[in-house]
Amino acid sequence: MSLYSAGVEYGIHCLLFLVGNRGETREASVRDLAELQGVPLDYLAKIFTRLAKAKLVSATEGVRGGFKLARPADEISLLDIVNAIDGQKLIFDCKEIRGRCALFEGTTPEWALDGPCSVHGAMMVAQKRMEEALAQQTILDLARKVGRKAPAEFSEQVDTWITDRRDRKSASAQGIPLTDISD
Repeated sequence: MSLYSAGVEYGIHCLLFLVGNRGETREASVRDLAELQGVPLDYLAKIFTRLAKAKLVSATEGVRGGFKLARPADEISLLDIVNAIDGQKLIFDCKEIRGRCALFEGTTPEWALDGPCSVHGAMMVAQKRMEEALAQQTILDLARKVGRKAPAEFSEQVDTWITDRRDRKSASAQGIPLTDISD
């Protein structure tokens, strides 16, 4: 079982598509992002509602509207995204079993419960380190890694794909036949 939901993965991947080749913000609808990534539209819409509530994305108006990053990509950490989508999750829930040892025969000695639970303490250190690592990486950092891996023309292909879809929606809303839209 994973700690974070699939929504975190969907959200991060989709936000990567809102970061342009040079770190500028792209705009896209949730429908387009769902189709582009092959993720469920209804689920992604809920994710974007959470991202908007956390002020990580903002909605744009009109037929060509959608979402864009609400602040620069270098100011949105992976931890911001995780917390917006899944909330703050603890990786460990201490059940204080240290006092239940059968050898205690129902009477737990003071030494067994003295001070913080060592297991709980170790898990909280791990949680802190994981959150620090997520806080240190921004969506721009990740977008740059993807950009270095992808062919140079990929970013332009994404721009074209999103623009073509918006143009088609706009034309359709205005009653312009799709055959009249230049390719």
